[in-house]
Amino acid sequence: MTTTETIWIAIGFLGQGLFFGRWIVQWLASEQSASSKVPVAFWYLSLIGGLITLAYAIYKKDPVFIAGQSIGSVVYIRNLMLIYRPNQAGTAKGDR
Repeated sequence: MTTTETIWIAIGFLGQGLFFGRWIVQWLASEQSASSKVPVAFWYLSLIGGLITLAYAIYKKDPVFIAGQSIGSVVYIRNLMLIYRPNQAGTAKGDR
């Protein structure tokens, strides 16, 4: 295995690790509030992990993986836009 390949594998695992971390964040937030919660950190981990994983998918030239991560990134960005959109009082909504 070449050094470049090893670096890309590490990048792929980093992206997957961040993407997995979002579930831990969501689970802990829900346990803490004793109800289902999706904190803002969930969307940031989704976006960052998804984009890193997308870079790996592009490197591997995997069209299925590329399509899935590309579409997911649009959803994560849109959710962050909705969270930070000013409400009627003129302030951002912040953490959920």
